[in-house]
Amino acid sequence: MNLMLSQRPSPRFSDQISRRRLVGATLLAAVLPASAPAFAGFNFFTNEYTASRVELQAQIVRHFPVAQRYAELFTVGLREPQLSLDARGNRATVTAVLSIASPLMRPSPMEGIVSVSSALKYDVATRSLRLDQPKAERLELQGVGGRDAERVQQIGAIVAQELLRDQVLRSFTAEELTVGRKTYEIGDITVVDDGIKVQLR
Repeated sequence: MNLMLSQRPSPRFSDQISRRRLVGATLLAAVLPASAPAFAGFNFFTNEYTASRVELQAQIVRHFPVAQRYAELFTVGLREPQLSLDARGNRATVTAVLSIASPLMRPSPMEGIVSVSSALKYDVATRSLRLDQPKAERLELQGVGGRDAERVQQIGAIVAQELLRDQVLRSFTAEELTVGRKTYEIGDITVVDDGIKVQLR
């Protein structure tokens, strides 16, 4: 005589499974908000954080306008910065409206556009992502020509680089980098098409 064994679990066994699933889902829901995207851009499963270009643009605008004196004769200012990203070169570029004012110049101030390209670095002491060794790649001034143009452009480029040196793109709080008992550090920095990605280690 062949016996047919039922594969259907008993009601008690099914209740136990349901309770286990409910408890598991509850625990998962309690853990995920603290570890997974508790903060936009963070992915603690892959140990990465990605700051979008839009986010970085909003951060950098807060630090402008800026100005600096040069040789006590010139005042160079930057305003209306626009951030662009070069994934291939792993660099960031800030393009801004530049003004140079001096009692030696006519007209004064002169205005133009400057583009400054920069590598990136992480400053551990301040937990901030910053521009590193910026270099003026393009500078165009209106209303100046001849030898004066070359001299004024050199001054504008030098001061623009100084104004953007160590410029903060993104600051992190201790809370953002802490999950449970682990506090992450920032590792490799990679420029992607529309953002900057950093490794969390």
